[in-house]
Amino acid sequence: MALERKRRLMKPLLIVMSAPSGAGKSTLCDLLLQEFPEITYSVSCTTRAPRGEEEDGVDYFFLSKEEFARQEREGMLLESATVHGNRYGTPAGPVREAFAEGQSVLMDIDVVGADSVRRFVAGLPEDDPLRAGFVDIFIEPPSLEELRRRLVGRGEDAPESIEVRLANAQGELDRAHEFTFRVVNDDLQVAYRKLRDIVLVKGGAL
Repeated sequence: MALERKRRLMKPLLIVMSAPSGAGKSTLCDLLLQEFPEITYSVSCTTRAPRGEEEDGVDYFFLSKEEFARQEREGMLLESATVHGNRYGTPAGPVREAFAEGQSVLMDIDVVGADSVRRFVAGLPEDDPLRAGFVDIFIEPPSLEELRRRLVGRGEDAPESIEVRLANAQGELDRAHEFTFRVVNDDLQVAYRKLRDIVLVKGGAL
């Protein structure tokens, strides 16, 4: 997939993307970041252990449960949630700093976190750039059967874990209507074209 790297968005966006595990959200996020240099990835923090080659400060900020609780208690997190028994959150400082510099921010978070950010943004003044640039997008698998095939195929989870993820996926799909935009990831290139069109339109480039 040929990608162009030039700045095109006329205004910064706060892009919130959610999806069930295995829907292909991470791949779509990576493509978006490759094409748009003006979009910076919001690195979340979590209490879960690193997987594979994940790096602290790059993929996530890996925190102890005690440190996560401290940051949450002191209002340092834009949102926080419990997913699959682990705590996840988004540090508020880096998001505000990036936006103040004219950079768009991409948040890869679950539906609970997305709802927290949505409510936070709704409480801001109408002329606040974060509210004006807020875009929420839900990435859907074509079916639960296809989602099961993808989860089994990637070989990262035990059968019991896959069943838990599928059960959680149904709950997440039930909340897809809360999002302004929904993109079905059946074909990666088609799904990405739909995603980039949303970003270009909301960013004033189309």
